[in-house]
Amino acid sequence: MTLSHIDDTGAAHMVDVGDKDVTKRRAVATATITTRPEVIDMIAEAGLPKGDALPVARIAGVMGAKRTSDLIPLCHPLPLTGIDVEFELSEDAVRIRGAVKTVSKTGVEMEALTAVSVAALTIFDMIKAVDNRAVIGDIKVIEKSGGRSGDWSREG
Repeated sequence: MTLSHIDDTGAAHMVDVGDKDVTKRRAVATATITTRPEVIDMIAEAGLPKGDALPVARIAGVMGAKRTSDLIPLCHPLPLTGIDVEFELSEDAVRIRGAVKTVSKTGVEMEALTAVSVAALTIFDMIKAVDNRAVIGDIKVIEKSGGRSGDWSREG
């Protein structure tokens, strides 16, 4: 098996995508932060000591996606054409969904994962004064489209 990020000497390197086709690409990732029901109520009412968590986390997720190549060593810097970060509150959790688009030679799965991870970390930062035991988890790509490998969905 040949690993794309390992050269002939075994050293890690950035993959050359120069010969790949430019295509529309999209990836969607999710993450969950679990907390107490009363903290969810505070989030919903924008009543946290640090302020309204969801707008701050949305901007943080967008900024995280844009800076992915600065954080993940072998990621290519990509011209992102769209980033959406959305939240769904349940009784004891916030589900975060991040969708990232580009027209490029490589996919945006890492950017989508970074968006939801940074959004979750921001929510933790915003709620830690009232729940420092909240848990971030279930971070995953749920769909991708574009590129040589085609479309894929975890649900499909």
